[in-house]
Amino acid sequence: MQHFPKLLSSQIAFDIARVILDGFDKHYSLFRQASQAARDHFERMTWTEAQAQARERIAFYDSRVDECVQLLEDEYEEAELTDSVWREVKLHYIGLLMDHRQPELAETFFNSVCCKILHRTYFNNDFIFVRPAVSTEYIEPAQGTPTYRVYYPQRDGMRHALRRMVTNFQLAGEFADLDRDLTQVEERLTKVLAGMPLEPNYQIQVLSSLFYRNKGAYIVGKMINGSRDYPFVIPILHKRKGALLLDAVLADVGLITTLFSFTRAYFMVDMEVPSAYVRFVRSMLPNKPRSEIYTILGLQKQGKAAFYRDFLHHLEHSSDHFEAAPGIRGLVMVVFSLPSFPYVFKAIKDSFPPPKETTRELVKEKYLLVKYHDRVGRMADTLEYSNVAFPRSRFSDDLLAELKQVAPSLVEEDGDQVIVRHLYIERRMTPLNIWLTEAEATDDKEKLEHGVREYGNAIKDLVAANIFPGDMLYKNFGVTRQGRVVFYDYDEIEYITDCNFRTIPAPRNEEDEMASEPWYHVAKNDVFPEQFGVFLLGNPRVRECFMKYHADLLTADYWLQRKNRIQDGQVEDVFPYPQEIRFVNQAPALPGSSIA
Repeated sequence: MQHFPKLLSSQIAFDIARVILDGFDKHYSLFRQASQAARDHFERMTWTEAQAQARERIAFYDSRVDECVQLLEDEYEEAELTDSVWREVKLHYIGLLMDHRQPELAETFFNSVCCKILHRTYFNNDFIFVRPAVSTEYIEPAQGTPTYRVYYPQRDGMRHALRRMVTNFQLAGEFADLDRDLTQVEERLTKVLAGMPLEPNYQIQVLSSLFYRNKGAYIVGKMINGSRDYPFVIPILHKRKGALLLDAVLADVGLITTLFSFTRAYFMVDMEVPSAYVRFVRSMLPNKPRSEIYTILGLQKQGKAAFYRDFLHHLEHSSDHFEAAPGIRGLVMVVFSLPSFPYVFKAIKDSFPPPKETTRELVKEKYLLVKYHDRVGRMADTLEYSNVAFPRSRFSDDLLAELKQVAPSLVEEDGDQVIVRHLYIERRMTPLNIWLTEAEATDDKEKLEHGVREYGNAIKDLVAANIFPGDMLYKNFGVTRQGRVVFYDYDEIEYITDCNFRTIPAPRNEEDEMASEPWYHVAKNDVFPEQFGVFLLGNPRVRECFMKYHADLLTADYWLQRKNRIQDGQVEDVFPYPQEIRFVNQAPALPGSSIA
């Protein structure tokens, strides 16, 4: 506060700043407690509790923001909170953050509180943190535990360095055969540097906290040799009898990118200085935006804030126009994009034509279900925003007219801005129907087969996570840059356990056979898998590929077996890395637990 002696004179402003920071500190303390508990769940193999806590942690932020807003509204009259007071609140808050370990998160929390109290016209003024005010460079943990540990294979020997790397985490429980595992890790890492001279600075850096997700714990690190970094991730799993094992080495950037994908659940990581973890992961994956790294670490609100800043920056440095997203127009969502920006913007329409029978609130519930669910690498995470302002000049008259026609309650022109009151933003992908059409047009049999095979794999992974896509048409799936097929249209998803999978009864007579309507009763959640082929397999080439790999998806037995396993408490293993890179002669992971 000594920095602003003439400006800061309001005790109310200081008290408000203190209340907001106390609210954030409470939030992050609970966030860390949940992240620390992930270690205990991993050691005790209490997978159900671990997944439940991961879901609960997602709601922490909004709960603390609401608490803070309620405190301020109860304590102060609106007339007391003048513009001058709010300006001082921000300056006091900056002073309080000078020695804070999570200043960027605290600034975002401040924005969330202010935006709930203030009218949207204040969102882009001096009252909130449009840009970060406090640097996150060179923040050190206060508790004496460094962000990462360093090991020196040339000095201590690779095997000794790797043993220390693993045992320094001090996990409870014994390894089934740590010497065997370390031998295989050493072989994989040695291959990465094969033929390269070892420089004097050759070292291994490993983040001090393990990354937990579902049943797996992950060592995240990199080798440094000369001016180059070589990232790696080592999954730690439990064998059937509970003994620990090192399951693989992910040393390919593509595999690590898939592990840290926007299509998977958030990691549980105990971080005193989250910006340092983000900086470390970004040194491993320099093409991954900071916003996505914050999100995969469970700090999705910070990811949203960083993303929106990136978006505003992109708008300032681009001149192309928003346009309707390519692909078949949906019945529930209106989707538009900016060609130079790798995301799409989705707004729920005001009304839905037949055969859709849903409401805006039900659609929002489906998207929230996905946010809290294990996405197993097959469902895109979405960023949800309210009152997003776009430059009117970047919209064509036709696109704006369409938005106003299909979602008039959400779209408003305000001077030189277009305000969208509720919006989802997702990573842009190539719609699978377009991918398959292009493959056939170019006679690319390999591309066609890959798309169809991945489509079936995506459905089977969703089944493993207790998700029935509902509308399984190709237009509701996209292909990522890594060639993975991902589901992204959630308005009809259901839990597998809520569906009734049936075989179509045989017709009783010729009238039944010729009837235009079903001659059998169909309840709301009845599903007839043998009918999938009617809608999906009209193309002979697609049908050939599908039947080659996924004919079982057209049988009620397949779905009933998976449903029964889920109801029995078993969840299929869904690995976030290929089976072929797992170490040989390893016993499979515990049945009834997801690895992803």
